Amino acid sequence: MSKKYNFVATLFLVALLAVSCKVGPKYERPEIKNSPKEYLNKQAEAKVNDSIANVKWFDIFEDAVLKDLIQKGLDNNYDLRIALARIEQSKAVLGITKADLYPNIGYSGQVNSQQSLLQNTNLTATMSWELDFWGKVRHETGALRNELLASDEARKVVVSNLVSEIASTYFQLRDYDNRLIFTEKTIESRKRSDEIINQRFEKGYVSQLDKVQVEQQVAIAEQALQQIKRTIVALENALNVLTGQVPGPVARGKWNHEQTVSTQIPVELPSALLENRPDVKGSELQYKAAVERIGVAQAMRFPSFNIAAFAGFASPEISNLFDSGSYIQNVGGGLFGPLFNFGKNKQRVTLNRQLAEESKLNFEKIVINAVAEVENALVALDTYNEEWNASSRQTEAARIYLKLSQARYDNGYVSYLEVLDAERSLFDSEINLSDLSQEKLSAVMRLYKALGGGWQ
Repeated sequence: MSKKYNFVATLFLVALLAVSCKVGPKYERPEIKNSPKEYLNKQAEAKVNDSIANVKWFDIFEDAVLKDLIQKGLDNNYDLRIALARIEQSKAVLGITKADLYPNIGYSGQVNSQQSLLQNTNLTATMSWELDFWGKVRHETGALRNELLASDEARKVVVSNLVSEIASTYFQLRDYDNRLIFTEKTIESRKRSDEIINQRFEKGYVSQLDKVQVEQQVAIAEQALQQIKRTIVALENALNVLTGQVPGPVARGKWNHEQTVSTQIPVELPSALLENRPDVKGSELQYKAAVERIGVAQAMRFPSFNIAAFAGFASPEISNLFDSGSYIQNVGGGLFGPLFNFGKNKQRVTLNRQLAEESKLNFEKIVINAVAEVENALVALDTYNEEWNASSRQTEAARIYLKLSQARYDNGYVSYLEVLDAERSLFDSEINLSDLSQEKLSAVMRLYKALGGGWQ
């Protein structure tokens, strides 16, 4: 039995020796050059714990229909399901590679009933093991583990984009619903004016110029109506695609002006983007994986060690197969490695160093881009609010201008051209105000996404 213990002890010592050496660089997070400590937009109030990025998407909205659309998107969206499938693929590849760290154990058996033959009856267990002496498999496992985590961050990016896109598309749809109402009311108003002008024209009270002008404005409004209807269908279909549904009508909830999304939102410091934004975290994990593969390339420059062993029983006679004298065991080792390959392995290390440098630069670029996106979202949120306030005042003034123009025309002080100009001004102002209501809400979503929220 001492031989068996020696056999096990030899394998144990070899295993300890195999993990004692590991070549390759250690990962260090890059220092982002000229990284800002705070945002240029002074409206941003840094409260990391209360930041919008730490709020879950379903706590931002109070529109049950919009929440339902987003949930359908999270359940059915094809891009998200593809991202989940890629995560499972990464898990499988990682499992395959991790298995290379351990021995490959098998068995064999043979029965021979004739002693005259050279082959003995035997039953043995076999093992082959390529020792990860320089850390090649461990580095590759580390790289795949980081890529698996990066795949999960990529899934979070898809979720963040999906939540933001569904919400923004829904706000656009409600904007065009609003435009449809304005346009239909404008058509009705202009048709009533057309009837009045026609009656006056037939009695000789107005010129043909007034008659032609009002007919033209009716046609312009009817043309705009068809464009709006076409856009509504396109937006509904866009929402159906995002939520994994077949084309069809989309339920409506609150109007944009009824939405109660708060725009007074505290914002975290730029440094927190490294921890919150999934695209930033994913790019860093890709860089970590690239650093690990430098170690893989370096390990390939050194010799590989292989152990082959077997233990079992062998006997010319079946009846004596399990006697103590029939026990056999053997352990053998092999060494193989590169000798002359004209710089191939050295260039492989150089290649992987440059791939890691590329990943590092991409990480730094994404960090800077993340800060810029937050800056843009903060400015958009601030300026859209101011623009909406100005547009609201303009729309109210346009309503008064139309009333005064109609009164002046009815009393014969001005031509109908002034009334048409006032109608156009009011129509354009109402459309612009509706669009700005949508842009304000979409700006909140862009800030939410830019800060790394939306994927929980």
